[in-house]
Amino acid sequence: MSEEGAVSEESAVSEESAVSGEVVLMSVQEGVALVTLNRPDRLNAWTPELQTRLFDLFEECGSRDDVRAIVLTGAGRGFCAGADMANLEALSSGDGERAGGEGRSVAGEDTRPVTFPLQIPKPIIAAVNGACAGLGLVLALMCDLRFAAADAKFTTAFARRGLVAEHGISWMLPWLVGPARALDLLLSGRVVLGEEAAALGLVNRSVSPGHVVEEAVSYAQMLARECSPASMAAMKRQVYRDRGRSLDDARADADRLMLESFAGADFGEGVRSFLERRAPTFEPLR
Repeated sequence: MSEEGAVSEESAVSEESAVSGEVVLMSVQEGVALVTLNRPDRLNAWTPELQTRLFDLFEECGSRDDVRAIVLTGAGRGFCAGADMANLEALSSGDGERAGGEGRSVAGEDTRPVTFPLQIPKPIIAAVNGACAGLGLVLALMCDLRFAAADAKFTTAFARRGLVAEHGISWMLPWLVGPARALDLLLSGRVVLGEEAAALGLVNRSVSPGHVVEEAVSYAQMLARECSPASMAAMKRQVYRDRGRSLDDARADADRLMLESFAGADFGEGVRSFLERRAPTFEPLR
């Protein structure tokens, strides 16, 4: 779940992140919500409070007209070093009260699974600025895209803690990198730097250290400015849903959605803006 020693040398995301008492921060600008895990002294390690706040903000972003894309990063030198070691120590010792109560996991009382970001109808881009381990890596994989600093450190860590492939990573990781590479990362728990992560397909882009948030926000602003929110929401649903379908079923559903899109306002605006050589003005997601 956690590997708090996996550290990169990126500076704090912002002065606000360093001083705020909130475990997760959010700011919105130019259609993009920048969501920042804000426990820099603990490499943004996962706690029940952090999960609840993060997922609440994701839900808020999903419903706000002024948010069209989301960037998730971490304050300080880490993205998320996994579950807080205090919680893991309590679980390993059988101390249910310290771990969040008998029968409860590191998520505490929040019933939303770690896969919850996949349900948000807007694109979520992980800007991995540093340590990304265990549960933190699962969180990054549940985002739709991943940009990583070249010196960011990734590790599954589970096998080195006597655990299993948790929270759906056994489904997502082979889908992204293939079964053999997934097994290498899961069985060994070895550390992978951002450049290798990009070569493996674990992340979409490796970025110079110190510039990953800037690159991710720039990409998200492009999505917000140029792409239909309704189209992006439909395509996100298609990609995750169609993995469990046959090709014929996926094609039939796409044909139905295509016919529906022809009657939508965004299709007309997309064609007009192209012919008029101007930026499109798409409606917010409803």
